[in-house]
Amino acid sequence: MNVPNFLSFCRIFSVPAFILLILNNHLHWALFLFIMAGITDALDGYIAKRFDLVTKLGEFLDPLADKLLITSGFITLTISGLMPLWITLIVVTRDLVIIAGAVVFQVLTGSLKMEPLVISKLNTVIQIILIVSIMIENLYFLKFSIVPLLLIIVSFTTILSGIIYIFIWSKRAVEKEIS
Repeated sequence: MNVPNFLSFCRIFSVPAFILLILNNHLHWALFLFIMAGITDALDGYIAKRFDLVTKLGEFLDPLADKLLITSGFITLTISGLMPLWITLIVVTRDLVIIAGAVVFQVLTGSLKMEPLVISKLNTVIQIILIVSIMIENLYFLKFSIVPLLLIIVSFTTILSGIIYIFIWSKRAVEKEIS
């Protein structure tokens, strides 16, 4: 196992600790763990590309680790009453639609290739900023809040990226069926 894959596994195995820290109201430690996970995400990507250590396993593990951490953040913060339920429903529904779409596309065409879109990468970054902002605002009781603005942006980018994925896969499936 190479270093980037090890770092991805570390992020995956940090998810239960992250959940427990939030549920037990240890937001300082949850925030620290979330930030450390972000650092290892950047580090594993850099190491994999810089030292030519990209693997098929890593191409699967890295986005899985990110998705598990972000989704668990949304769900756990919602359970704790810190994140609105409606935004979590949008985020989780979009992810389920993408997973279902990927499965259907693979079954129909046999040629699924996951290519993250720019809007999807932007969506992920804004989701991370939202999770961090909610934890920081609840830790430090800030008077000025960017959370309402982030909720609007996350809902827009989440819905838009889901629609774009559906459109692209539908178009490719039709093209594949025609040829």
